[in-house]
Amino acid sequence: MEFLIPFRHPWVLLALLVPIGLLLFIWAGKGRRVILPFDHTNERRGRALSGTLRVAESFPAITLALVVGILAGPQRWDEPQAKKVLTNIEFCVDVSGSMTASFGAGNRYDASMVAINEFLDYREGDAFGLTFFGNSVLHWVPLTTDVSAFRCAPPFMRPSKIPYWFGGTEIGKALRACRKVLASREEGDRMIILISDGFSSDLAGNRADDLVHDLLADNITVYGVHVGGSTVPAPIVDITSRTGGAVFNPGDTQALGYVFQRIDEMQETRIEKTSSEAIDDYAPWALAAIGLLAAALLASFGLRYTPW
Repeated sequence: MEFLIPFRHPWVLLALLVPIGLLLFIWAGKGRRVILPFDHTNERRGRALSGTLRVAESFPAITLALVVGILAGPQRWDEPQAKKVLTNIEFCVDVSGSMTASFGAGNRYDASMVAINEFLDYREGDAFGLTFFGNSVLHWVPLTTDVSAFRCAPPFMRPSKIPYWFGGTEIGKALRACRKVLASREEGDRMIILISDGFSSDLAGNRADDLVHDLLADNITVYGVHVGGSTVPAPIVDITSRTGGAVFNPGDTQALGYVFQRIDEMQETRIEKTSSEAIDDYAPWALAAIGLLAAALLASFGLRYTPW
């Protein structure tokens, strides 16, 4: 029950029987009496003074009870904290020969990698992975929150430098490989950003339906960026829309940068509140004990029982 004070070592509270016994002895007893050889006097019983002395004598017992509470490890319920839900984002980049076609001041591949590196700044705290594909698939950067490897990747995987047998466009194979990477992550949302400029024959027939079924089963959203300038292939439109994403067809580098901003807006960062946790709470107990010790010390200078 959250309204009760939790303790880290509740069994230590059994030691409270000692201060409780002392308090019972102080308040339940008849008190100390001094027999004086005076008869027929008009002196009052001094009940007010007796009660004041009992309160002063109770200070050490109450202090002992507070010490027992401190040894038991008092805690309190912390306020629920807001926590950003991690999004696992896998970039799936086409490196087929057609990605060397002109696009803005450079080619389609270079413009795509520039836009990706800018997108990383929008999603600070998320995990990113980078996969290149043609007829083969290469996972270049594993899912990580350290994006330094992305900054260094563009020169190594330019389409003009990769082996000839890596060329071609098999989007279905690439999306399935990215799905396996994301499915291995138990924490956070999952998203694939596909960047390509061509049509993939391995999505013909019902193969796109099977792929969508697997993506939905793993809660993976797919966004597409078609940088070819031509009509977006129907299977890509189908996959992105059915998984909750969208596909874009930017005509220049400025539009390409806007596309990634739009994806960031569509895939909003989720914030969730974590459950309350018990945290140590020694301060009020220690302050109360110090205050009672000070009061007991002051009382010992005059407010105490003296039979003489």
